[in-house]
Amino acid sequence: MTENNSRLNHDKWQFRFFTIWFGQAFSMLGSHLAGFAFVWHLTETTRSATVLTIGTLMQILPQVLISPIAGTLVDRWNRKMVMIVFDSITALFTFLLAILFYLDSAQIWHIYLLMFVRSTCGQLQWAALTASTTLMVPKKQLSRVAGFNQTLNGGMNILGPALGAFLIALLPMQGVLLIDVSTALLAVIPLLFFHIPQPIRNGEVTLKEPGAKTSLWQELAEGWKYVVGWPSLLSIIIIAMLVNFLVNPAFSLLPLVITDHFGLGAYELGLMNSTFGIGVIVGGLVLTTWGGFKNRILTSLVALTLCGGALLAIGVAPANMFVLALAGIALFGFLNPLVNGPLMAVMQSQVEPELQGRVLSLLNAGAGLASPLGLLIAGPLADATHNQFWFILGGIAVTLIGLATFFFPKVLALGIDAENKLPEHAEASLEIESAHQ
Repeated sequence: MTENNSRLNHDKWQFRFFTIWFGQAFSMLGSHLAGFAFVWHLTETTRSATVLTIGTLMQILPQVLISPIAGTLVDRWNRKMVMIVFDSITALFTFLLAILFYLDSAQIWHIYLLMFVRSTCGQLQWAALTASTTLMVPKKQLSRVAGFNQTLNGGMNILGPALGAFLIALLPMQGVLLIDVSTALLAVIPLLFFHIPQPIRNGEVTLKEPGAKTSLWQELAEGWKYVVGWPSLLSIIIIAMLVNFLVNPAFSLLPLVITDHFGLGAYELGLMNSTFGIGVIVGGLVLTTWGGFKNRILTSLVALTLCGGALLAIGVAPANMFVLALAGIALFGFLNPLVNGPLMAVMQSQVEPELQGRVLSLLNAGAGLASPLGLLIAGPLADATHNQFWFILGGIAVTLIGLATFFFPKVLALGIDAENKLPEHAEASLEIESAHQ
């Protein structure tokens, strides 16, 4: 990894990386517009928590089912072509749904299908872009780039819902979708003019003899063995599973909390999402300038513990205290980059580039594995009780999970001297080799 980073032209990496980055930013904006339009369309036409949770499920399933394979494919394929092809596929399917809305033939299952396709393509794009970042950005800048990415997410959460709420009142559904198609094409154009580095497939790093040919499934198994041999990473995946089981279903019900509990509409839903985005931007800027504690994992765990209180504030807010829910989601947004940014920087700095596609995708898949079960339970339960239940349950549980993790030294050790420390399994391998010599 050090060898790859030494090849970067430190005078020119910013121009290449951020040109691609801005193209992806436009694509993200279009995706946020379409996503907001989908959610509001389903909310207005059905008023069903089950329908909304199924929609969320369609977006999460590819994270669980496709993500591990996506990482393996990205490690084998040309990463530039992966981003171009799958961004184009997303644009094509979105265009087809726009035609169905224009013909007044769009059904709920059409929206579900597009959500699934978009999420599937997004997994491959995410794996390719994330794994390529390590080869385009100097190692010492990874934490700051993670902060930029979190800030971008926050900006999209501010502008996307606000602009989405404005556009759905101004344009028909197909108009919003065509804007999304246009922004997807803007993401493809910069990729046509820049070289995306490919990792050197080193036999020692990929756990096989140099020149040996392996199948996709063998390479997927290599990634799995790498993760299993890293107890701290397994612990992080388990924590992420527990958190996502509680948090994702809660936020899938947010439109119904706005309409049924607070008695408000699309403007307030957009305001909630934009407030979340403002929090993410502030948190991302804090992470970018501060960088977090020296132990990066400590930063993530402190922020995770405080996230529980933010969720609880949303859950207990009375119908006449919408401002309390706004404060809760603003705090949750602020803490979000402080949880995710340092963790991603640790993964990118410790995992070899040749394995990053697989390992990061397995982390992503593990984090989302519990979400489908939570969504399947949350929808019917919310229809039978009330939509704030999952915010209350999630708030209490996330706080307890965050506090409990401080008592696991191996997890805390993951963030110590991440720039130089080898993964646990790598250290063990070196000891075994020296014993044989």
